[in-house]
Order: sequence, then C-alpha cells, then structure tokens
Amino acid sequence: MKSRSWRAPMMALATTAALVASATAAQAAIEAPGTVANPKQAATAGTPCTAGGIHCYTPQQMRDAYGVSALPNKGDGQTIVLVDSYGTPTGAQDLQTFHDTFFANEPNPNFDQVYPNGKPNYTSCNGNGTQHSGPCAAEGWAGEASLDIEWAYAMAPHAHIVLLAVPPAETLGVQGMPNLFKAISNAIDTYPAGTVFSMSFGFPEQDFTGGSAKSQIAKYDAVFQKGLDKGDTFFASSGDDGATGTAKQQAETRTFADPTVGYPASSPLVTAVGGTQLQYHWTWNPTSDVAFTAAGDFNPAYFAATPDGSNRNVVWNESWLPAATGGGSSVLYPRPSWQSPVASRITDTNGNQVNARGLPDLAWNAAVNGGALVWTSYFPQDSPPAFHIFGGTSAASPQIAGVVALANEARRNAGKGPIGYLNPVIYGNGGTGVNDVAPIHQGAAGVVSGDLVNNRLFSYNGDGNAVTPGPVAGWPTTTGWDETTGFGTPNAPAFVGALTAAP
Repeated sequence: MKSRSWRAPMMALATTAALVASATAAQAAIEAPGTVANPKQAATAGTPCTAGGIHCYTPQQMRDAYGVSALPNKGDGQTIVLVDSYGTPTGAQDLQTFHDTFFANEPNPNFDQVYPNGKPNYTSCNGNGTQHSGPCAAEGWAGEASLDIEWAYAMAPHAHIVLLAVPPAETLGVQGMPNLFKAISNAIDTYPAGTVFSMSFGFPEQDFTGGSAKSQIAKYDAVFQKGLDKGDTFFASSGDDGATGTAKQQAETRTFADPTVGYPASSPLVTAVGGTQLQYHWTWNPTSDVAFTAAGDFNPAYFAATPDGSNRNVVWNESWLPAATGGGSSVLYPRPSWQSPVASRITDTNGNQVNARGLPDLAWNAAVNGGALVWTSYFPQDSPPAFHIFGGTSAASPQIAGVVALANEARRNAGKGPIGYLNPVIYGNGGTGVNDVAPIHQGAAGVVSGDLVNNRLFSYNGDGNAVTPGPVAGWPTTTGWDETTGFGTPNAPAFVGALTAAP
C-alpha cells in the first residue's frame, strides 16, 4: 500500500458519494472534473483559493506559512531523490509548467527521472490491471510522483530533483519492495553525500511480522544505514489512514483490529513525517457532522470556514474523506536511545507506556481541505491537463525533505557537512525550531468532526448521514511531542538555524 495522494478538483466537484467511495482503495486518488485558469489570480493577497468547500494553496502561500520565504537558501548544490513506483510520463513538462506558473523568475528546474528497471509502457487507464500493477496503477502513481516532484521543488527550487521510478508496486517481498530498495541503494552510490530521500509509500508493520519478512526488513534497513553512513537523510510519509491498517494477506480487504503504524516510516533510521491541516488565513467552523447532502453535494454547514489572518496547524483528521495522519507505536522496533526524552509519551492507545519506536517525528500540512496545487497532464483521456488539489502525508514528506536540503546548503556555506541522520539531532535538541501541534475543538459544541484530538479514522456512513468515529482506536494529540504529529511543524528559519548550528 502506498500513502495515498488524495486529489480533489479545482472547480465544480461532482457528486461526492463516488468520490468518497474511491478513497477506500489503497491506491485511489480523489479526482473530479474541473480546472482553474489562473491559480495565481485565484489565490492573491494571502487568501487561499477554494473549490466548492475545499481550500488550496500556491507554493508561495505554503512557503510563507512555514517561513520558508524568509530564508535566503534555495537548495543550491543539493540533491533530493523522490522514490515512487512507475513515476510519471509527463514529469519534466509538468514541473516546467509548475515553474512557469509560480517560479518564473527562477532558473528552469534541474530535474531527472531515472528508471532503474526500464521505463514503463505508459498507457491510458482502461481498467486493465489492478490497483497495484498495470496502467491503472501507473496512473495512480503518476499523481503521487507529480505531487512529490513539484512540492519538493517548491521548497528548494535550485536543488537537483531526481524521481526514482521503479515498477511494479504490488508485492512486499517478491518484486515491488526489493526493487525499490535496490534502486535506493544504487541511488545512494550515485548521488553526492547529503542527498535527501523522500518515500511516499508504506505498509502496515503487521505485514512484516513473520520470520522471513523480518529478515527482509533487516535487508531494507541495511540500505538506510548505508546511506546514513554516507551522510544522507531519509524521510517517509507516516500514512493517511490514522491507526487503521489493511492486511496484505487478504488482498487488502481485511482491516487489522489493532492499531497499526507503517514501514518504512517506523524504521528508526528514517524520519517519519505525519500530517496536519494548515489553516492559513481561515478557520474551519463546522456546525454539522454531515459532510455531504443526500444529493451528494457539499454541506455548507460542515465545510463552513471563517476568513481571518490565522496561521495554525491542527492534527490532520478529515472525517469527510475519511483520512488521518499515520502514527503510533511500532510492533517491530524497540524505543531507540535518542527517543529517551519522550519515552513517557510512547504508549499504547490506552495510555500505557511501551518500549517501542514512536512515530511520527515531524509533521507538515497533509490536508485535502487546504491542499497543494499540482499541475498534471498525464493520461489526458482520463484527467485533462489542469491544476488539482492534492493532500496526504505524501504531500508532507517531500516538502520537509526540501527544507532539510535548505539546511544542508546552509551547513555547507558554514563549512560543515550535511546533517545526515536527522532523528538524533531533533530529539537531542528537543525539537528546536518546531512548532507544537496541540489538541483543539473547532466548530459548534457536539460536532465530533471538530474534535481534532487524535488520529482515529472516522467512518463515512453515506451521503446525507453524519460521520462517526471509526472502530480502531487512535493515539492522542497532546501538548508537546505526541504520536500523531511528533514534535510538530518546522518553522523554517528556526529549524534550519538549529540544524545549521548542530555539530
């Protein structure tokens, strides 16, 4: 299962019963007709653009919200590798359009797409194949790849952006994952020290609890260790299903009864990136738990928002999708020594302390209502070239990777080597330069969707009906480090400053 890249349209969303249903598939992306002719005009003076009930951000707004615009660094001399199955047939031209729209005063992108196993035979998604392989999977991953490319670039527009495209995606131990990690290992050998990797895929740890699976995990972690030894940094999105996981052994049709976290985000050698909802110049103010009317239209009472000058991050848990930030306690890894400062906060869902790796470590905007504008032109028969809104922790990981590339540039300018293994640094300095994400209730009293206090996935009960908390418990969002947003969201100037000052 990959971390889903939720996609919503720029205008005139179609009836949402079908859209929400599509969100249950492991590789589905929400997509409906609609474009915006000029996204820069649709989002001016700091006010986010909207499509129906959905807010969206330009790169400049996202950079402003997290302080990236205040930095002089733009990623010169840095390399960011984005790992995605299949890639996209239009990555270079789509990134160029993104550049021409939002970064016209910058040099053209420095972008490469690499196919270690050969270039896929991209065709229209005609129903052949499955959600894991074939042209329909290639289309789903093309959206993921476009998101990764464009938004890593948005944070570090002078960096060398590399898309590592490795089909197929379908198997944990036979082809898909081994191919991905072989490609990562080769990339470690190819690109300079300090390369920053971002991975937007993941599987519930429970899929790796058998003896042979554990040996596979050890082999994959050896690849990460090889990169850390060289000075590279690894990020992985923590997932979009809260604490809910589906079992590979049942073709992803059975939900694990117990809470889960995902690998590779759970590896102690990887920095796990969770999700928030950025509310920049608006505040969500729901007065109903009914997201869609019986006719399938947006319910204004649910999507109500107040325009204002706010700049806040709340835990990502959008009951209308439903989707929520991944996070929790690992069942594969004990607590690493560098997490000792937060040992008391690593618990099971009943609040009992456990000796486990807790995740995520950091967080960034992953919301769809408040999503990232992404230009796509792949498979035009199925999705016309347009700007769309994307979300998911798949959006969060490449952006933080871009910010760390800025920190590596600053370290180089200060005569230091790259930051490399990030986790011991951020836990050692107590999350310096990171803004905490605290629990909050938004909207009217009694509206459970507004209880943004955990990552318990909601249940969508059909158009015209109220959403309800799902059956699998999640972890709480608390003041300070927690297992939904980690230390919180980087404030780029302070965060980069802290990483630059580190030994």
